[in-house]
Amino acid sequence: MFIDRAVVHVVGGAGGAGASSFRREKFVPKGGPDGGTGGEGGSVYVRADPNLRTLLDYRYRTQWKAERGQHGKGKNMTGKSGADLTLPVPPGTEVRDADTGELLGEALAPGEPILVGKGGRGGRGNAAFATATHQSPREWEPGEYGVERNLELVLKLIADVGLLGEPNAGKSTLLSVISAARPKIADYPFTTLEPHLGVVGLSDGRSFVAADIPGIIEGAHVGKGLGLRFLQHVERTRVIAVLVPVDSPDPQATYALLRREAALYSPELAAKPHVVVVTKVDLAAPRSPLPVIVTEGGAPLVGISAVTGAGVPELLETLWQTLSPRPVTS
Repeated sequence: MFIDRAVVHVVGGAGGAGASSFRREKFVPKGGPDGGTGGEGGSVYVRADPNLRTLLDYRYRTQWKAERGQHGKGKNMTGKSGADLTLPVPPGTEVRDADTGELLGEALAPGEPILVGKGGRGGRGNAAFATATHQSPREWEPGEYGVERNLELVLKLIADVGLLGEPNAGKSTLLSVISAARPKIADYPFTTLEPHLGVVGLSDGRSFVAADIPGIIEGAHVGKGLGLRFLQHVERTRVIAVLVPVDSPDPQATYALLRREAALYSPELAAKPHVVVVTKVDLAAPRSPLPVIVTEGGAPLVGISAVTGAGVPELLETLWQTLSPRPVTS
């Protein structure tokens, strides 16, 4: 099951309480305060794990709490600090405070963890309160509570190329042809219910990752269809492949709709480079020209048939060139 959004409750471990204790030693007539400090509470972190592909673990377990620190003891013994808790998430996961919407960090690659619930400080024992004028203190401090908050985890797949199109535009079929991915393919709308990633291999050892996104319909940016839920997965792609079927009643209007929905969802998404892909050209009459589509910014247009393989090599080269623009020479 592909889960790309989860809300969990995290609690940093509480610090241990300080101790109130006095030395009692044989042949020492006057002891003194020797209460130790409590241990620090464990903190909660989020770290990217390249072995994970979904947030499924957080659908069924929503409460996560780090270990508390142990209390201080006599003989100036400090309590043991609580163990930290690390929550592994798939690379590309955004971590936000669910109550305020504040972005706490992005787990893009294995490395530095994101602190989401700092553990509480341990309380001081009575030994820490001793002074020249207050030599027998009985004061001690309780440990502080750790940070407690609701986290929203949002997975945004990391891919080089995102396939964007209406339902039944041929996205899943194309991905199955150019990679080893095997998404469900059927002749009814919204066959794709979850994103799929596939590694596309080219000659000379070149490769890129493509993502098949569920179909986009008008109003997707406000939640119609499945678009709002899955448009997030093309946010991190470097290039968008806009798929327009050759048998579309109005190819120009279909292209404009997809571009508009992307722009309404995220202006940054609409600003990404894109390639227009006219799909299912095998349905058109032999040697018939591609439909006229006026593209934004002079985006390239390629016609393909995922069934016969026509135009697919040209499309892959076009995508590669768009991903790897030539350096500007003076």
